Amino acid sequence: MPANARVTLCYGPYKSNGVVGHRTFRLQGLQAALRARVHQCVLEETRDRNVVELVVSGEVVFSCDIKQLQFGGDGQLDPVCREAVAAVEKAY
Repeated sequence: MPANARVTLCYGPYKSNGVVGHRTFRLQGLQAALRARVHQCVLEETRDRNVVELVVSGEVVFSCDIKQLQFGGDGQLDPVCREAVAAVEKAY
């Protein structure tokens, strides 16, 4: 995988404090983990609730429930972030 791959993070709305909406707070750690590996992250909102998909070269390489990601942080201690970065690295 090239060190500077473009990764599209497709994320849907989720319920927080009784309100459903698109929020990027849970994506911060994932973005930081990908950027630490010199990947370019592009955010894209979708209609699918509670879903995060990582797309590389038009192919979904990783998918999870957005609530599985830790809130905020740098993603280093989040096992889901490590799994996602590994999936991106294996994409080629």
